[in-house]
Amino acid sequence: MAFVCLAGIVLAQRGPKPPKILYPEFAFDSLTAREQLKRGKGTIKGIAFTKPKNNLGVKPLLAERIYATNTKIVLFPVTPYFDAWLSLRKKKEGKHTYVYMSDEAFRFRLETTTDSYGNFTFTEMKPGRYFLQAIVGWSTSHSRNVYTGSGYSGYGRTDYYTPEYYSVGHSDRIEEFVEVKESGEVVSIKLH
Repeated sequence: MAFVCLAGIVLAQRGPKPPKILYPEFAFDSLTAREQLKRGKGTIKGIAFTKPKNNLGVKPLLAERIYATNTKIVLFPVTPYFDAWLSLRKKKEGKHTYVYMSDEAFRFRLETTTDSYGNFTFTEMKPGRYFLQAIVGWSTSHSRNVYTGSGYSGYGRTDYYTPEYYSVGHSDRIEEFVEVKESGEVVSIKLH
């Protein structure tokens, strides 16, 4: 009986299970990625934003936009390795499982930062398919009444409350595919 209790204590001390990390089982071809990121004459212009989710976890179409201000936008060339990574992520990523790219594949990317209104631009792009990604941080303000004490009078007991204000931080991963079809083309995109 003591052994069972001791085993329970040891299990409790281990804490939560660490997340599982997965990588695509596909060889990364740096030559293909390097070729796709060479300078061209196209431009990708866009605006990045998210929307708050309602109680059902859905972002309503008419909800107010939350613009990605001063946010890093990352652009990856869509290569066979990238397709393998995205496919694995769709199948396996979850609460306790993360799907990462190899360090070498992650190095082949372009980055830019949005302005105060969520606008961004990638210039000198070759024709090809690209994947854009950003993490948009935002917060919501809330209030609640906090009990601060009670008082008594001839009419009985009175409870006193003071409003307390607080913020809740959120972050959304926003992603979109974009394609530059011909040299010199200007492509507009909404990244949300």
